[in-house]
Amino acid sequence: MSDRFVRSHLKMRHLILLVELGRHASIANAAAAARLTQPSASRLISDLEHVLGIQLFERMARGVVPTWAGKMLIRRAGVALAEMDAAHFEISTLLSGIGGRVAIGSVLTPATNILMQAIKLFKARSQKASLVVDFSTSKSMVERLLDGQLDMVLGRILDTSTVPLLNFEPITDEVHHLIVRATHPLVGRANLQLAELVEQSWIVPPAGSILRDRLTALFLSEGLDPPVETVETLSVPLVVSLVTNTDMLVALPKELVQAQLAAGELVALPFDLKLRMDVYGIITRQGHVLSPGAEIMVDALREAAAVELAASRKQRALPAGLRA
Repeated sequence: MSDRFVRSHLKMRHLILLVELGRHASIANAAAAARLTQPSASRLISDLEHVLGIQLFERMARGVVPTWAGKMLIRRAGVALAEMDAAHFEISTLLSGIGGRVAIGSVLTPATNILMQAIKLFKARSQKASLVVDFSTSKSMVERLLDGQLDMVLGRILDTSTVPLLNFEPITDEVHHLIVRATHPLVGRANLQLAELVEQSWIVPPAGSILRDRLTALFLSEGLDPPVETVETLSVPLVVSLVTNTDMLVALPKELVQAQLAAGELVALPFDLKLRMDVYGIITRQGHVLSPGAEIMVDALREAAAVELAASRKQRALPAGLRA
């Protein structure tokens, strides 16, 4: 049935119209954007609804609103058009001798070493390819991956409903430590208590991120309100600058500030937050054929992750006094 629907009924103008209907809550505006007449647009929608046997849009006084089935088709239509745009771009760049474009999204911690090493491998093997790197939360990047805006994500799958749509290659988890500057008043203190820490100024990730939720849960589990005095950011350079030059504190994996820890500018307080994040890994779309450049990047990520994991295991095996 699905094969017959795609091959016999679904046309490019259906896809374009669906995408425009997702952008405009009006058949007239969507039709104009798709370069169709309004009657033609209405007929195309009716044809799809007839073939599928389900209502795709609710007709309102001021326009149309997609049903759950309409939203699904709109998203899939956007992915299909994004794939065709990507194919056109690949062909054009290969013909011009450039080498294509690869887009990757990443959460912060892997960027410190795994992503850097993978980029070095990628550029050595695909010198003419263009690489676009974006940083955000796993949730927003997986959404962009499913929409066809990214080729791969180095992050976590947080929404279980998306699992059937994705491939996931796990890498490792993250241990978070409480990081402050070397001259912070709490440095050298023993028996720190969470009630004392909550009174400090904190640097925190945006609301809705997994780390923010778990920090909030940590305080609430001890009968404490979350910190009031906070700076909310995902910018690593800003975090490092703030924690180095003020008495603010932040929960971070040591990998993000390894250079500052080694230089003695920052220290990890002797307080176990008991925060371990879910395993992150390489995420791609199920059933999606990666471009040659994207395949090279995925392979580079696998190699860099394997090296990083081996180094981490070796470090943990050393006596505590010899660890970096």
